[in-house]
Amino acid sequence: MIDSPVEPTRLLPRPAALLDLPRASLARAVRGRIAGEDFEQAHARIWYAPGPRWFTEDDVIWRVHADTAMFIGGIRALLLQSLHPVAMHGVSEHSAFRTDPWGRLQRTSTFLATTTYGPIPDAERQIRIVRAVHKRIVGVTPDGEPYAASDPHLLGWVHLAEMDSFLAAHQSFGSARLDPAEADTYVAQSAVVAEKLGVQDAPRTVAEMEAQLRAYAPELRMSPAARDTIDLLLRQPPLTGPARAGYSVLAAAAVSILPLWARTALSLPALPLTDRVLIRPLARSALAAIRWSLAGEPTV
Repeated sequence: MIDSPVEPTRLLPRPAALLDLPRASLARAVRGRIAGEDFEQAHARIWYAPGPRWFTEDDVIWRVHADTAMFIGGIRALLLQSLHPVAMHGVSEHSAFRTDPWGRLQRTSTFLATTTYGPIPDAERQIRIVRAVHKRIVGVTPDGEPYAASDPHLLGWVHLAEMDSFLAAHQSFGSARLDPAEADTYVAQSAVVAEKLGVQDAPRTVAEMEAQLRAYAPELRMSPAARDTIDLLLRQPPLTGPARAGYSVLAAAAVSILPLWARTALSLPALPLTDRVLIRPLARSALAAIRWSLAGEPTV
């Protein structure tokens, strides 16, 4: 539990440590955390299995999901998602997020990679698996409110938090910013998978996404589950040594691009000057190191 606000600068014990790892070791460390021990098999299934895909290499979603800025976007998405107490109660009660965070990350990574890059039958199988899991997750919050993970309204919040976060991270830290039309296209392409998962009326433009996010505002607040999420992601991440130092840079960057209202709700201080002159440049250097380590290596 968090007793006081998390200062972003306290998340940066040794930012250059990410560069201390040899290139191959850094690549293995990144891939192992994201995709797990069966990375080679998963990569082969996604990229070399024959058949049509939902998207092609010319689509914006390919570029966004392949960029290392997704590391920052994923952390931001989890922080933002944590503000919905009903959604987070379901995660707390039915997910291994606290006991097996890397396993959850790897499953999410496999889902994103398969639905973005994989053959349609494999992508549809991933959709069926997730929907089957959602059907089993039901319960009642401490306030007596019933919930179901298959509820389109809760699914909508999770989708919006992810898309807003992936796009914000890409625009701040990606290798090449999207222009307004490309950003709208990314939101629209993301809606294809979201609606197959059960989201209703997923946004097709950035403006629609922002409007839907604002509509959730009355439901959002800090909760014990949100505090646990902040603790795991920012105070006590399950990493040690250079990996923890490198992660801390990315986590601080994720906090730096949260909207002010979310930082306030999460008791995370807003330090615009520190964000601009320290945290974001360090994060860009860290991502450059990761891109360097993965140059010529399969990443998904």
